[in-house]
Amino acid sequence: MLSCKRNLANIMVSARRVLRSDQVVVSGCVRRCLSTQTDGEVRITEILKEKFPLASSLKVVDISGGCGAMYEIHIESSEFKGKRTIQQHQLVNQALKEEIQGMHGLRIFTDVPKH
Repeated sequence: MLSCKRNLANIMVSARRVLRSDQVVVSGCVRRCLSTQTDGEVRITEILKEKFPLASSLKVVDISGGCGAMYEIHIESSEFKGKRTIQQHQLVNQALKEEIQGMHGLRIFTDVPKH
């Protein structure tokens, strides 16, 4: 994890000097702007698709600059109907319990489809 933090610091310094074509600095953070997914994003997406087959919307973004230390997940599924937000988040955490062990942080946004 320490090497990832150092890596992020180095990325920030490099981004200040010259922006690479696949990154942009937004509010002091380095963000990818290409549509390609990292291996971690793909792996987490596959796990969540398997766990929540009724999900009508799913988005996984590595918000750590691509090193896999922190992710943001947006998932909308009818499987969350009747559950409080904390229960919805617990379901996501349970589905990702193996992956979470190697993460620094995780942002989860859940919702039930409106229709």
